[in-house]
Amino acid sequence: MDSESLQLWAWLVSLLSKNSEWLSAKVRFYLPTMDLDCSNTAPETEVIHHRLRRLYTQGLATWQSFIYSLCMELDVPLELEVPLLSIWGQKDEFSKQIGDGEDSHPGPLQHHGIKRPSQSCGSSPRRKHCRKQQLELAKKYLKLLKTSARQYHGGECPGAGHTQASPQAYIPPILQWSRATAPLDAQEGATIGDPDATDDIDVSIQDLFNVKAPKGLRVTVLLGKAGMGKTTLAHRLCWRWADGQLDHFQALFLFEFRRLNMVTHMLTLPQLLFDLYLSPESDPDAVFQYLEENAHQVLLIFDGLDEALRASSEGADNAGSALNLFSDLCRGTLLPGCWVMATSRPGKLPACVPTEAAMVYMWGFDGLRVEKYISHFFSDLLSQELALAEMRTNDRLRGMCGVPALCHVACFCLGHLLPRSPPGQSTALLPTVTQLYLQMVETFSHNGTLPATSLLGLGKVAFVGLNTGKVIFSVEDIPPPLMAFGAVHSLLTSFCIRTSPEQQEIGYAFTHLSLQEFFAALHLMASDTIDKDTLTYYVTLNSHWVLRTKSRLGLSDHLPTFLAGLASHTCHAFLCRLAQRDEAWVGSRQAAVVQVLRKLANRRLTGPKMIELYHCVAETQEPELARCTAQSLPFRLSFHNFPLTHEDLAVLANVLEHRAAPIHLDFDGCPLEPRCPEALIGCGQVENLSFKSRKCGDAFAEALGRSLPTMGSLKMLGLTGSKITARGISHLVQALPLCSQLEELSLHDNQLKDPEVLSLVELLPCLPKLQKLDLSRNNFSVSTLLSSVKVAITCPTVRKLQVRESDFVFLLSPITETAVQQSEAPNLQDKDSPKKEGQSRSLELRLRKCQLRVHDAEALVELFQKGPRLEEVDLSGNRLEDEGCRLVAEAASQLQIAQKLDLSDNGLSKTGVTYVVRAVSTCGTLQELHISLQSNTVVLTFAQEPRKQERSRRSAVPLTSFASPVASETSQSSRRIRLTHCGFLAKHTERLCGALRANFQLHHLDHLDLSDNSLGDKGVALLAQLLPGLGPLQSLNLSRNGVSLDAVFGLIECMPSVQWVFHLDVSLESDHILLQGAGTGRDAPAGRCEPEFPAGAPLLAFGPHYTSRSFRLRGCQLEPLSITCLCATLEKCPGPLEVHLSCKTLSDESLKTLLQHLPQLPQLRLLQLSHTVLSSRSPFLLADVFNLCPGVQKVNLRSLCHAVLHFGSKEEQEGVCFGFPGCSLSGEHMEPLCGVLSGCKALSQLDLTNNLLDDNGLRCLLECLPRLPICGWLDLSHNRISQEGVLCLLEALPSCPRVCEISVSLDSEQNFRIRLSKEEEAGTKLRMCECSFGPEHVSRMASSLSQARQLTELTLTRCHLDLPQLTNLLNLVTRPAGLLGLRLEEPWVGHISLLTVMDVCAQASGCLTELSLSETQRQLWLRLEFRHQEDSSEFMASRLAHCDPGADHSLPKRQLKETCARLQQLSLSQVNFKDDDDARSGLLQNLLLSSSELKSFRMTSSCVSTESLTHLASGLRHCHHLEELDFSNNHLYEENIEPLMAALQGTCKLKRLHLSHSPLEASSLALLIQGLSHMTLLQHLCLRHNQIGDAGSQNLAAILPGLPGLRKLDLSGNSIGPAGGEPLAKSLIHCKCLEEIILGNNALGDPTVLGLAQRLPPQLRVLRLPSSHLGPEGALCLARALERCPRLEEFSLAENNLAGSVPHFCKSLPLLRQIDLISCKIDDQAAKHLATSLMLCPALEEILLSWNLLGDEVAAELAQVLPQMGQLKRVDLEKNRITACGAQLLAQGLVQGSCVPVIRLWNNPIPAHVAQSLQRQDPRLDFAFFDQQPQTL
Repeated sequence: MDSESLQLWAWLVSLLSKNSEWLSAKVRFYLPTMDLDCSNTAPETEVIHHRLRRLYTQGLATWQSFIYSLCMELDVPLELEVPLLSIWGQKDEFSKQIGDGEDSHPGPLQHHGIKRPSQSCGSSPRRKHCRKQQLELAKKYLKLLKTSARQYHGGECPGAGHTQASPQAYIPPILQWSRATAPLDAQEGATIGDPDATDDIDVSIQDLFNVKAPKGLRVTVLLGKAGMGKTTLAHRLCWRWADGQLDHFQALFLFEFRRLNMVTHMLTLPQLLFDLYLSPESDPDAVFQYLEENAHQVLLIFDGLDEALRASSEGADNAGSALNLFSDLCRGTLLPGCWVMATSRPGKLPACVPTEAAMVYMWGFDGLRVEKYISHFFSDLLSQELALAEMRTNDRLRGMCGVPALCHVACFCLGHLLPRSPPGQSTALLPTVTQLYLQMVETFSHNGTLPATSLLGLGKVAFVGLNTGKVIFSVEDIPPPLMAFGAVHSLLTSFCIRTSPEQQEIGYAFTHLSLQEFFAALHLMASDTIDKDTLTYYVTLNSHWVLRTKSRLGLSDHLPTFLAGLASHTCHAFLCRLAQRDEAWVGSRQAAVVQVLRKLANRRLTGPKMIELYHCVAETQEPELARCTAQSLPFRLSFHNFPLTHEDLAVLANVLEHRAAPIHLDFDGCPLEPRCPEALIGCGQVENLSFKSRKCGDAFAEALGRSLPTMGSLKMLGLTGSKITARGISHLVQALPLCSQLEELSLHDNQLKDPEVLSLVELLPCLPKLQKLDLSRNNFSVSTLLSSVKVAITCPTVRKLQVRESDFVFLLSPITETAVQQSEAPNLQDKDSPKKEGQSRSLELRLRKCQLRVHDAEALVELFQKGPRLEEVDLSGNRLEDEGCRLVAEAASQLQIAQKLDLSDNGLSKTGVTYVVRAVSTCGTLQELHISLQSNTVVLTFAQEPRKQERSRRSAVPLTSFASPVASETSQSSRRIRLTHCGFLAKHTERLCGALRANFQLHHLDHLDLSDNSLGDKGVALLAQLLPGLGPLQSLNLSRNGVSLDAVFGLIECMPSVQWVFHLDVSLESDHILLQGAGTGRDAPAGRCEPEFPAGAPLLAFGPHYTSRSFRLRGCQLEPLSITCLCATLEKCPGPLEVHLSCKTLSDESLKTLLQHLPQLPQLRLLQLSHTVLSSRSPFLLADVFNLCPGVQKVNLRSLCHAVLHFGSKEEQEGVCFGFPGCSLSGEHMEPLCGVLSGCKALSQLDLTNNLLDDNGLRCLLECLPRLPICGWLDLSHNRISQEGVLCLLEALPSCPRVCEISVSLDSEQNFRIRLSKEEEAGTKLRMCECSFGPEHVSRMASSLSQARQLTELTLTRCHLDLPQLTNLLNLVTRPAGLLGLRLEEPWVGHISLLTVMDVCAQASGCLTELSLSETQRQLWLRLEFRHQEDSSEFMASRLAHCDPGADHSLPKRQLKETCARLQQLSLSQVNFKDDDDARSGLLQNLLLSSSELKSFRMTSSCVSTESLTHLASGLRHCHHLEELDFSNNHLYEENIEPLMAALQGTCKLKRLHLSHSPLEASSLALLIQGLSHMTLLQHLCLRHNQIGDAGSQNLAAILPGLPGLRKLDLSGNSIGPAGGEPLAKSLIHCKCLEEIILGNNALGDPTVLGLAQRLPPQLRVLRLPSSHLGPEGALCLARALERCPRLEEFSLAENNLAGSVPHFCKSLPLLRQIDLISCKIDDQAAKHLATSLMLCPALEEILLSWNLLGDEVAAELAQVLPQMGQLKRVDLEKNRITACGAQLLAQGLVQGSCVPVIRLWNNPIPAHVAQSLQRQDPRLDFAFFDQQPQTL
């Protein structure tokens, strides 16, 4: 042994003998398993030598770390420190000597240093023991457990740094029970103990385990954020149990999941208890058996459940893992009946935690606990007072101290700062959590030198641990200097880890996980090995929602917060010293962190991430970042289902301080720390604040009460589902009157009692701006309800009280400042002002299902009489019964109820109904009484007060000024009574009528509904006798009363005697009987305009000159006898009369009987048989009806089941319309039917569509057609007629000279219509489509055409007539004289050449006078003239002389000349004349040369080359009779226009020139205008869309005086502005014959129009100026000028801005047919004179006002005008602002008598169901996108 080493050892023993306590602490740190037996009597030097030897043999790293700690902490002489640090630790002889007798690797030791033999008990079989021996072993083991716990927990409890000196100094945090089964589940679950009793008052440790709880799962989960003291509490429980305070438990085991995670092999419960915790002395099986038998006295605590590793689902079986053992213990499959407690951070708990587990939240310290902790921390009184003073002046520091771990660090820092800082300045150095930790690190500095190497070294260890999920380190993980540094400053703690009975090791960890995160953050910010990308990677926000499924732990909860804190500018200097780098390097890293946070602030985040972000923002102390975060917050900020502490809300409030806009905060299902609301003190940005959580109790309410008065912008406060009692409400009641700005207060579902509810209700007068108070789902009695009603009546701001079972809501109308000032102003003259004020206020009371009885009704009536006007009173669902209902109904006359009184579901009986009916007789404002005993309905509806009714009627005058005044006068006092499902019998009729008569004597009864009773025939008969005594009703409903047909006849008989009965509607099948007056149904006058009405509602019509009476009978079988009785009864009914019958079947005998009785009903106007099956003989019976009843006007039988007969006077009769569509009529029926119809004097229409005529039937009908006196349309569509029938029709034409038009289509439409006239027609037109004629039909068709001399025009569309057939047809058709036009549309026409057409024309027997060819449209038009017989023979002989069938098909010039000799019109469209097509252009030239009589030549939309145009011009030069030339849509260039104008100079008779859409260049335009100057006879000039511009317009104006005969000028779309428009307007004065001026789509402006208005010719017929940039001034001036043009027919100012005024006329324009004001920005105000102008235009056919801003006022004016405009065909009101009200007014105007076929209303703000209803009532209202104008025959 070296002497120096021995001397060194002796010095060491001598030094430590003076510091034995320090040595004990270090041994406890480095050797946590060593038993420090203080009772050992060995000498002190021997004990020190033994402990040093144990440290040395533990290992080199441990020994070196111990030596470093020794030199750092103790005052070691320099001569001893140098050899200790330089040469100690080498393995030499000395080390071997001091290690003699000691194992270099000691064996496994028992837990807590208790030296007991270890035994494995995992697989040994259980042996039988006697009971006594088992008890002895168990007692020894239990005693051993307590001894071990007392020794381990009796000294220091683990924590951050050095904790309190003794367990007695422990300050318990706030504990709060939760009904939730888990933090993320808001459903209520079972709890242990009595949480209702404790509410959120601090839960004591004894309360965590309620020994009186029923048997079952006994699992408690303690939830708290990091640093709240969960581990400390777990150790505290162990100490208290060891101290005998938890005497209920015999055994207590404490496990930490961070240690259990290191166990890799499978475990059984005995192994967990004995191998890993504490082994019994012997026979562990017996001990375990005892624990099983007494499981209810065993407590197992598992600390750090959130740190438990979830094994992967893949791989080996995990049945024996620690987490699975914990799961089995919780479920009771292991050690059933035992108590299990777990601690965890909030978040998603593992699935093994049962839903029935009790949840306890740990909230840390409140203010009192913080002060108590400080008092215990500082031993001397002066330090206590200074620390408390500093704490009380710094709200931020006091808030951070709510976390116990931070509170300890703060006290530690204050202990170092207080002696060196002036008063009040110490806490200024601790503004954030990060700087709190930094201040703690600063205390480690020695002589001002920061231990940077040690700090960064620990930071690296911490960072690597976080990266790898490691919180427990081995001695190899931490270098000895760092180990010593951590031990010296209490940064590290050590403990023994046993993974098996044979294996244990010492583990080291940071004293708190947040401390490890802090050092990791230091490493990231200050280490050279970390780049900025890696740094920013860790600036992320962790989600607390995700279920951890991986084996790696999430250990970086606070790492981003510390990084954000280190990015603060206050940490800049510290980081520079730590990293030993310049300021720029540190600043760039800080800026990178802030930049990441700024990006995160602009994202949408979940609630936990938002709170974490706010913590980061607060740590940075960057105002700009806080401002950016605040501005990015949504208007409504919601947090759901995660715990929130006071510090969380404090950082939220810190962010909100930088926000200018208001915000809504919503906390739904979030467990909240009781003092949370204090964090919002002074937060003026919060507008809405809502809490919804069962965890909120009295302490929370007290804190909220302190915060509310300071939140000046708060308008809505919600506190829902809490457990506030009277104590908590008292705090709110004191605070709420100080919140005068509050608008909504919600305290529903808080289990409040009567006193609390009433105290809140009494606050209503103290909250002037309150709009809603919600106290639903609380406990209140009827007495409290009555008191609340009294408050509602007396409080001037309450407008509605709504109570239903648990619902309890006040709605209020705040008093405005103006009203307050007016009420405060003295008013000495008006003494009744309070009374008037009460009358102006209205109150709505809904007290449903409140258990109110008769005596309560009396109290309510008394209150009502003292109160203001009641808008609505709802007392339904109570227990008032007959007496209570009668009492309230009688009081209704004295109460000021504006709308409704509901007494439904109050136990009203049949007798009580008559009581109520009599009681309401004195109520003058009653509008409707509805009683139904089946549905328990009793509702009284009241009319508006007279002043309000008058005001509403006056406001509706502009829309209903044409309505009937009678209805508006009677509607004020009328009422409706509905007594349905009341069980009335015939014997009740007289008593019921007596009660009703009392109502009639005082008021007018309009509608009486007695449906769904049991009156029967007897009761209805008696009621019919009593009807006159009930006054003039408008309707009486007797449906579903068991009535037969005899009773119906009795009701018909009363129609003459009861004058008000106009309509009787009966359906015996559905038992429906309804009597109506003249003011109802389809004859009702328009009383008012409703914006919306139900679909299918009848359309209200204007009051006509007379009102028809109607009788409807449905659902019965009518025999001849019944019909005879019915008609006899109807004879006495005054007219006009409409009869509607609907039977399943009606026999021929019954129909004949009905028709025979028609002459006895001269007042009959309509007879309808709907849904009635008739026989095949019925058409013949109905066809003969005009012989029985000459007044018939229209007979229509559809499908043998719908028949309608219209009757009229002889003066109105012009002809009878017969229709038999779909009646299965065939050819055999035609002769008898025509025979019957031939006896009619005049037929105006005959409809035989959808029958079975086919060709034979058509042939029979054509034979009879000359005998039919028909003048109108004969419709034979859809009768299966083929080509044969068409040919038969052609053959019959000569025998039918009155046929003037025929339209046939054999395609899918199957149209076949023939129109006949009264006299013989000489101009019959025949149109045939899809007839598919073949070659065999041509000769037959030609023969028919030759004989039908009256036929002048034939159109064949897609009839499959090819070129040879056409040639043959034209050759065969011969006539003695006359004209015949043929229009052919076939596909091959598009490919035919002009030469071929001329060949065909050459073969025709007639002379060609007109020719039109369109290749694109595939149309060919020919008109042939047939000469007299002698001229025709000479003509054909001359033509045949030059016709050689075998010659070339090219036409000789002479033959062409003869063919075109009589040609007067030639039209070619879409024809191409190319340069290489000389033959075609040459043919056209020859054609023109041969057409000496040509008057009209049109060649449009064609491609004409220059050479072809030269040929054309050459031919036109010889057309001396040419009057019309149309070259529109062709490209004309200068080289083309010159020869054309040269050719036209010789055509001195040209009257019409069209050159539209032919863009002309300036030079071409000059040539054109020069040529126009020679056309002195020109009448029509059309140059539209040629871009002639102002220059061209000026040149044109110069030559217009030379065209005196000009009648039409069209220059639209030519870019003419005022510069060209004004000269043009001036030149028009020389055109005396001008009739049409079309100048639209030019920017003319008002100056041009003003000049034009001064020069309008009096014979003007058409003026079109759309899109001409006109304003209201020009339009009005133009309208005044048009009054001098009485022949005006069309007027258009569309697409001009006429906002402000619409052109109107003061003089009549008798010929004006169309007025177009589309898209002119016209509104109702501008169009106020429009209707007057329209009245001056009686010939108007079209009114186009679409795409404007017209509303219901214009619709009302148009509705008045429509009936007076007999020629109107279309009104276009698309895309305006007409509502349903305006549409209904238009519909009423149509019914009044307008004949307009269609009114377009697409894209107006009219609901779809209203539009459908209106269109069903009148199809002329068109709401579709496409025009659906009906086609008339």
